[in-house]
Amino acid sequence: MIPQLRKNVETELAILREISYYSQIVGVESGAERRLILGAINSLTKSLKILNNSIPDLLREISVVQKLPETKKETKLEQVRIKRIERDIEVVVPKEDREKFLEELSISEDFIKRLKKRGSDTGEKIEEFKAARGYLKLANRFFLGYSTDLINRGKFKGLYSELRKSNLAVLFETYIAMIFLTVFLSFFVSIFLIMLLLFFNVSFIFPFVSFYDGSILIRLLKVSWIILGVPALTFLALYLYPSLERKSLSKNIDRELPFAVIHMSAISGSGLSPIKIFKIIGLSDEYPNLKKEIRKVLNQINLYGYDLVTALNNSAKNAPSENLAELYAGLSTTIHSGGDLKEFFKKRSEGLLLGYRLEREKYSKLSETFMDIYISVVIAAPMILMLLMVVISVANVGLELSQFQITLIIILVISLINLVFLTFLHIKQPRY
Repeated sequence: MIPQLRKNVETELAILREISYYSQIVGVESGAERRLILGAINSLTKSLKILNNSIPDLLREISVVQKLPETKKETKLEQVRIKRIERDIEVVVPKEDREKFLEELSISEDFIKRLKKRGSDTGEKIEEFKAARGYLKLANRFFLGYSTDLINRGKFKGLYSELRKSNLAVLFETYIAMIFLTVFLSFFVSIFLIMLLLFFNVSFIFPFVSFYDGSILIRLLKVSWIILGVPALTFLALYLYPSLERKSLSKNIDRELPFAVIHMSAISGSGLSPIKIFKIIGLSDEYPNLKKEIRKVLNQINLYGYDLVTALNNSAKNAPSENLAELYAGLSTTIHSGGDLKEFFKKRSEGLLLGYRLEREKYSKLSETFMDIYISVVIAAPMILMLLMVVISVANVGLELSQFQITLIIILVISLINLVFLTFLHIKQPRY
């Protein structure tokens, strides 16, 4: 009976590990997932109690003295074998509890299967980092050596920082090579534009394209700036793109950060370690932009072997959001000095929520101001413009317009004004 006792104890330990695992994650789940986890814990607990009931009978069957042969007695125990997702189980349980034990294990197995199925349905798409292909591969072929040489000489340091913070999945050397290739190609585009403008006029009035009949030399002097202007604008656009991407990412992170810190504050009250708190936020789908930055901290801990304080300090230097960098730095100081994490998260969440309210209030005041301007411009300006057009038409000052043309011009002007207002409000509107 000693082998059977050992198997029972090993099974109990495995069930205890499952109960411990599900007990840790039940606090951060909600809705259907929480109910499934609680059901699995309940069934596993009942199975554990049934196994415990078999221990006294197993101990009574064990003897250090070899017994004489005797008629076989009817035992109260029965061996049970069951196949589970994680591992096969072979235990000894009381006969009267056999059906109950199988039933509870079946219930817990069903809960776990449904829980894993929900997790796989809502699982995130894993992006694989791939080697440069297509245009980037072409850029590497022609300009990788030159770009690497410039980088080694200390050039483009500011761009390197912005590229890292923007989370663009491009190597720095490859991105510089792509800039050079694009500028090189834009040089030929500028030559094509110059040749086109030498012989054709382009306008916004029909006919949109017409032949140029003036002096070619004068025309060449007027459009010669294009040969340097187009490559310069191309270089500037590609150089500033990572910075613009980083600012957009920073706004998205700032939108999620106040609520994520509130979440962290609630979790820290349960006594979990900071790494566990970061894991919960990093695995949550509620903060799609922030969780990528959180996972950078976890990768430094799990892959590079850094401690949490060092990982936070490193991540603070490359965080796209200043608020996130301040959170990392403050959390690092709190952990290093042995401060109260719950109090830190509470104070930080209050500050971030205050900034959130101020941003919303600022936008509300701005919207009221633009509403007054909009009413003045869109209602008063068309009437003034109509009167002006009528006066010009009646005065015969060289601008002969029909009533239809005046109406069309006014409609176009009002549409343009509305478009400008909507675009500006969209730009100024906070994303949270």
